[in-house]
Amino acid sequence: MKKQYYIIFITAGLLLFLTSCVSSKKVVYFQDNDTPISKEILQNFEPTIRPDDLLTINIATINAEAALPFNLYEGAQGSGNSKPLSYLVNKNGEIDFPVIGTLKVAGFTTKALSERIKTVLKEYLIKPTVNIRLVNFKVTILGDVKSPGSYTIPSERITIIEALGLAGDLQLQGNRKTVLLVRETAGERMYVTIDLTNKKLFSSPYYYLAQNDVLYVEPNKAKINSSGVGSNTGVVISSISILITLVALLIK
Repeated sequence: MKKQYYIIFITAGLLLFLTSCVSSKKVVYFQDNDTPISKEILQNFEPTIRPDDLLTINIATINAEAALPFNLYEGAQGSGNSKPLSYLVNKNGEIDFPVIGTLKVAGFTTKALSERIKTVLKEYLIKPTVNIRLVNFKVTILGDVKSPGSYTIPSERITIIEALGLAGDLQLQGNRKTVLLVRETAGERMYVTIDLTNKKLFSSPYYYLAQNDVLYVEPNKAKINSSGVGSNTGVVISSISILITLVALLIK
């Protein structure tokens, strides 16, 4: 009977070594909420246009024919295959716009740029309206999420939470305290560590993502350790069997 207790004790110890319990503090999002109801002022975020962005710009006015020179299309206009031409913002932050010529667009929000173009067009058109869309707004989510990849965003803003939701949320063993945000802006690359377990995330200046942001979710230590064990499962099981046999022989 004593021998059986030794064997059970050693086996349990080895299994405990190979597996570990994850604290809820490392898994639960938005902690430190000590009040049942709290309010925060929502951020008013609008992305700014950058070099290498793609824009569609549609001009309309009372006289539709007068606006035609300002609207370029891929394919024959009016055909089923035609679509608005996209303008690529060059390295100087400029686009070449019909009739008007070179326009500086980098640093503007789409709303501010619409107002600027509208002011210029008043020399050519009566009561012009300008509709601008940023068509290549995408974010990339990598690491320990269910569906990693690049995601094109139809609107002009997305939060970290929404982006991770697109990727199917973090896996259980994804490290929620050290999500890495990589952002390129003004010729510089920034690396920011995000803690998803802290509700202060909602007031962070990085809560809203910018175009071409990258999120990386690293695996926690338990998964890193288990990956080493997993690749040598047969060896581990054999080692345990041999160890139990040796212990049984020694305590006979």
